[in-house]
Amino acid sequence: MAFRSIRCAASFSGRLLAASRASGIAQSNFGALYGALSKQGDLSYPSSLLKGSQSLVMQRGLKFSAIVEDSVSVSVPQMGESITEGTIAAVLKNEGDVVNEDDIIAQIETDKVTIDIKYTGKQGGVISKLFVKSGDLVKVGQEACVVEAGAAGAAPASKPAAPVAEAPKVAEAPKAAAPQPAAPKVEAPKPAAPVVAAPIVKSAKPERRVKMTRLRQRVAERLKGAQNTYAMLTTFNEVDMSNLMALRKKYQDNFVDKHGAKLGFMSAFVKAAADALQEVPAVNAVIDGDEIVYRDYYDISVAVATPKGLVVPVLRNVDQLSFAGVEKGMGALGKKAREGTISVDDMAGGTFTISNGGVFGSMMSTPIINPPQSAIMGMHSIIQRAVVVDGKIEARPMMYIALTYDHRIIDGREAVTFLKRVKDIVEDPVRLVLDV
Repeated sequence: MAFRSIRCAASFSGRLLAASRASGIAQSNFGALYGALSKQGDLSYPSSLLKGSQSLVMQRGLKFSAIVEDSVSVSVPQMGESITEGTIAAVLKNEGDVVNEDDIIAQIETDKVTIDIKYTGKQGGVISKLFVKSGDLVKVGQEACVVEAGAAGAAPASKPAAPVAEAPKVAEAPKAAAPQPAAPKVEAPKPAAPVVAAPIVKSAKPERRVKMTRLRQRVAERLKGAQNTYAMLTTFNEVDMSNLMALRKKYQDNFVDKHGAKLGFMSAFVKAAADALQEVPAVNAVIDGDEIVYRDYYDISVAVATPKGLVVPVLRNVDQLSFAGVEKGMGALGKKAREGTISVDDMAGGTFTISNGGVFGSMMSTPIINPPQSAIMGMHSIIQRAVVVDGKIEARPMMYIALTYDHRIIDGREAVTFLKRVKDIVEDPVRLVLDV
């Protein structure tokens, strides 16, 4: 076996030497010589012999650069349990570009998330073939590109060949000659054209058409489907944020020092909602055919706005989390959502949703239910308003909260009771500790 390897390697090195003399390709350019042989006929040498052939040729006095290694096929990755296809949203690399491990070649947009097509090879290489472009519909497992692993060293060799001095000169000659006869002929009819087009341009209003992303299409479809299916009704209440704001101010530094996360308002509302869901199980239930399914777990979806649309990651088992656990969980999910790295699993299985329009300044809204859930709670901005406290008018930081619910399964009494429980806990968080 060793003798066969040496014989094949020696034969291959001889062919490289002959190719160098016949083609005039520099002997130092091993990659180009290998390419020349590939065009002339089949190269059936195993890649394991190429390194041996290089060493043999070098012993004969030739100097070669690093050889081309195996081709690596990069395919469309898994996108989620129920997702089989997506649309290429952006292509970040082109043919001839050098890629290293974990470099993103393209991004796929699905109904729910954005997926990266990454080069996962340990050895860097050059993209020799690219099979996808922006807007293409691709399926899981489809080949996206081919990377020549180990060919990165050959990239600089091709660069000096591009800026040939003769190319600009040839390009400049026709440019100088072409305008001379054409310029006077084209300018003559131009004065008449603006006269006809002027009224059209003045009367037309500026507008742009942009194709909807798959995520936006899916969001539109789901929200309209919810509006058509559910008997949606919204109830409101208001929350005095004084005690929660004082609690946050008093313990913020200690909270950050111990848990490494800031204490926000969302953790209080998430914990209050989890408690209220246990008190009013119908809000956590869902209709399935002619049955009502009561979920005895509390996975709360938190709506997050991203540049590409609305995503709703899920905090699991919220009833078992502390305030710190909620804050850390939301921070991690929010970061993944903004960076576009959130997965389908992160957004699957929520039983109730909280949307915080207050971060954008919303004073009041009627949120739309996130199917297949049965209710959604909306938080809004905190505004100083005059309220009566113990018979006196005082300025207090107040927030309106809203609960949109499916009236087919949730009665008005249950909806109001739920929202009142949230109000009571947020206004006096000690209730959670004492379970009252």
